[in-house]
Amino acid sequence: MVITIARQYGSGGRAIGKMLADDLKIKFYDKELINLAARESGISPEIFEQYDEKATNSLLYALSIGAAASMGDYGISTQIPINDKLFLLQHDIIRKVSAEPCVIVGRCADHVLADRKDCVKVFIYADMESRIKYAVDIHKVPQEKARSIIKNVDRSRRNYYNYYADQKWGEPENYDLCINSGKIGVDKCAGLIKAYLKLRGMYEE
Repeated sequence: MVITIARQYGSGGRAIGKMLADDLKIKFYDKELINLAARESGISPEIFEQYDEKATNSLLYALSIGAAASMGDYGISTQIPINDKLFLLQHDIIRKVSAEPCVIVGRCADHVLADRKDCVKVFIYADMESRIKYAVDIHKVPQEKARSIIKNVDRSRRNYYNYYADQKWGEPENYDLCINSGKIGVDKCAGLIKAYLKLRGMYEE
């Protein structure tokens, strides 16, 4: 069983995923995927951090010209930009870590694991005011910049997902469960997902 969590910025998606993983006593992956990708590639995690969940428009081109010409370590062309290299590395790592039960946040994990019948795809969203409050209180975002930052991060995540997954980020039909954390609070969302897993016959206490 794998639970993937896509999320709007400020909706508490990461916190919900961590609470769920702790409750189910399974592994949790978010930024950890960057460290794993860095370890496998030899590239600094600080460099990967700059490109995390950000798309380019060069993947297909780079693959077409580079695959036969200059394959580097791990079967990845050295001509591929950092954005695309990180995506390909994380794609492979997501496939590997999902061999065991886990929760994975973001990074198109729902698309990467689309062939898995035991993959539950969740999208967390909330109204703007709830997200602003969460961003200010939890992420320590300046109040006057919160709305702009939320919109920019969401735009980046949307572009990343729409490009690499070739689907529309946040569209209900792409997920098994969509939860408005602004209505019930972040703390209760993990319990709701857990209840859904029970209804699906995927979890028993």
